[in-house]
Parts: sequence; structure tokens; C-alpha cells
Amino acid sequence: MARLFGTDGVRGLANDELTPELALAVAASAARVLAAHDRSHRPVAVVGRDPRASGEMLEAAVVAGLASAGADVLRVGVLPTPAVAHLVGELSADLGVMISASHNPMPDNGIKLFGDGGHKLPDGIEDEIQHGLEATGPRPTGAQIGRVSDVPDAVDRYVAHLLDATPTSLGGLRIVVDCANGASAAAAPEAYRKAGAEVIALHAEPDGVNINDACGSTHPEVLRAAVLEHGADLGIAHDGDADRCLAVDADGDLVDGDQIMAVLAVAMAESGELAGGTLVATVMSNLGLHLAMRDHDVAVRVTAVGDRYVLEELRAGGFSLGGEQSGHVVLPGHATTGDGLLTALRLMSRVADTGKPLRELAAVMRRLPQVLLNVPVTDKNTVADEPPVKAAVAAVSAELGDEGRVLLRPSGTEQLVRVMVEAPDAETAQAAADRLAGVVASVG
Repeated sequence: MARLFGTDGVRGLANDELTPELALAVAASAARVLAAHDRSHRPVAVVGRDPRASGEMLEAAVVAGLASAGADVLRVGVLPTPAVAHLVGELSADLGVMISASHNPMPDNGIKLFGDGGHKLPDGIEDEIQHGLEATGPRPTGAQIGRVSDVPDAVDRYVAHLLDATPTSLGGLRIVVDCANGASAAAAPEAYRKAGAEVIALHAEPDGVNINDACGSTHPEVLRAAVLEHGADLGIAHDGDADRCLAVDADGDLVDGDQIMAVLAVAMAESGELAGGTLVATVMSNLGLHLAMRDHDVAVRVTAVGDRYVLEELRAGGFSLGGEQSGHVVLPGHATTGDGLLTALRLMSRVADTGKPLRELAAVMRRLPQVLLNVPVTDKNTVADEPPVKAAVAAVSAELGDEGRVLLRPSGTEQLVRVMVEAPDAETAQAAADRLAGVVASVG
């Protein structure tokens, strides 16, 4: 059987690939695996979801699966993914289940699992859960069946946690937030207002089918227009489950995850919060981030693409800041996973603390033009080692020198090789990428 868990849980078309039967089986197996690892008490699980329509169905299946395996369930309702992770720790639970497909279209859904303390489960535990999907044997009966209760103040608990992590008042700032008709629709405007900002909320009326529909972090053009219309200081865009944050400055220009990390890294280095003077980023972060960090004496650790790999490096090195170009930013001192609301609050705090506009702060990093081409191949895992490809990569890298970068990597899901080139100007980047893609295609 192919591995069920991807880099961010189980995901697929709801009621087709991700069925209620599968959701029930995954939840029940997770409860059994955790109980087997610690038999000292009855497992407790926190269950949350984003507002997409299929979440109601899948939540019912997940809750049934957990209770059928003897786990008590705390339902927290519609909440951001990082809120569920936080509440696992705050409520002393053993497991967190978030039902969401993040930035994916509404018909998709997914299941993300968190273990003790709100940390993502290691691969080994996920494998155990998959192996246990078809387990048979005696089930709990009578009083041993899990009980289900709700946590009515879940949003309030999460907002209080965010405010505790944000000592700076945002008074005087006018902001626009695009909630993507997703999980942050209630929490984000409330948190930003309570932090002192004047808030204009967009797409904060989820109806189960409008999540991520031409809005949120995948469609920043809507936010740009609103920032200009309202004369706001900046805009914040979240995705469907609010573990991402992108921003727009007062002029309507996008500030991506790399730039946000650059702003936060400089701020944390100045305050002594940047552990080891190190930022953790993925191979897809722009070369401009590396150059900016070099200018500010900040080391950069590089991981594979995926926030789980960023998290692993952060934990292994005891570092305090990491993330991805897409806007997943992790601040381990306050969160166990990417938290778009926390990231936004920290970014806005920097604006408030310095009195500088976001445009000026983001200028600490210059984004180099980046071209990404997907090249169909026969075997994505061997093409990069072919002598003609290696020679072409070496030649282009030598031509670009310190002012550019080349990256070839296999797709995680398709027979494609992704050719990425960064260069001082767009024309050079495009020409180099086309040249490399041609060589890859001829070999592959």
C-alpha cells in the first residue's frame, strides 16, 4: 500500500479519495497507537476543522473513530490549524486532529495530526497509524467508550495566547485582513482588533463552499485593491486554515514569506531572540533572502521543501525562526507549527515598534527574479545525475556566480523535474531556465 500520509497529513477529494470511512479508520488507529505508547491514562483528542462543507461530515467520522477506540474527544469547532496545535498543549491532550485542506479548493479536504504538546507526528508514528487501519480485535464497550464534549471558549483561548505573545500595541495601524472565508474568519479580526489595530476584514463570512474562492493568500490581488481603497498601512492574507501569512504594503506591493522572515530575523537578532543567530529556510527560498541575511550576520540553515522539515531543523538546532516562501513561518518560542496569525502580529508589531512603513522594512531584502519550469521526464529521480545535465548546471552556475542560483529537484507527486533559476534580471533567469529545461528534456 502506498504511503497514506504526505508532507502535511492525509489529503484528497472529500467523499471520494478522503471518505468518512477512511477518516474514521485513521482516527481510530491514531487513538489506538497513542494508547499503546502510553497506557497510563485514557487518550484525549482535540478535534477542529476549517469551515468547508465536507468538514462537518468528516468531523463526525473522526469523532466516532476516536471515541470507538476509547479516546475522549474535545471538539473545538472551526479554528485555525495552529489553534488546534496550541490547544493540544493547553488542554493537556494527547492528540490533535485538524480537518482541513489548507489552501486547496473547497472540494478537497484533509486530516492533519498533532501529538503531545501540539507537535506534528514523526514519520514512524504515522506509519504505525497506517499499518493499523485494518486492525481487528475487541473494541471498548460500556464505560470504556470515549466521551465527546465541546470547548465553547476555544477561540477566546487561542486569541488570548496570541495576545500574550504580542506585547506591542498596534494602536494607530489601519490594516486589511483577508480571511479567505476560512478558519481565521472569527479569530483573526478579533485578535488584531484586541491588539489595538483598526481592522477591515475581507472574506470573513464562510458559508462552507466559498473557502479559498478567489480570495486569501492564493489571490493577493484582492487584498492589494482593498489596501489601496482604504488607505491602509498594510494588508494581511491568510489561507484556508490560517497557517500561512502573506502581506501587502501600503503601496499594494506583495511581501512574501521570504521577506517576512527577513524582517522578523533582523528584528529578533536586534532583540537577542534569534537563537544561534540562525534562520531556517527551505531550498526554494529566494537567493535574496540569503544575501540579506549575510549582510546582517544571520546564518541560514536550508532544508527540503515542506514545513515539517523546517520544524525538524528548528527542533534539532534549538532555533527560534524558520519558514517558507509561501508564508508558513514558525516561531517555536510561541507555536509548534506555522501560525499565520502569530506571524502577522509579529510583523505588525515591527511596524509599530519602529514607526517605519512595511515597504521600508521589507526592503531589507531584494527578491531576485525567479523562473520555475516543470519538465516532464521518464524518471525524475535520475535525470539530475546524467552527465549532460550536471555539465549544464555547472556551466549556468558558473555564469551566474554569486548573483544567481540554480536548483533542480524532482516533483513530489508527478514525473516532473522542477528547474528553478534565480538571476539579477528576469531575462537572464528565463534564458538560463529555458536552456537547462532543454537539456533535461533531451535526457529525460
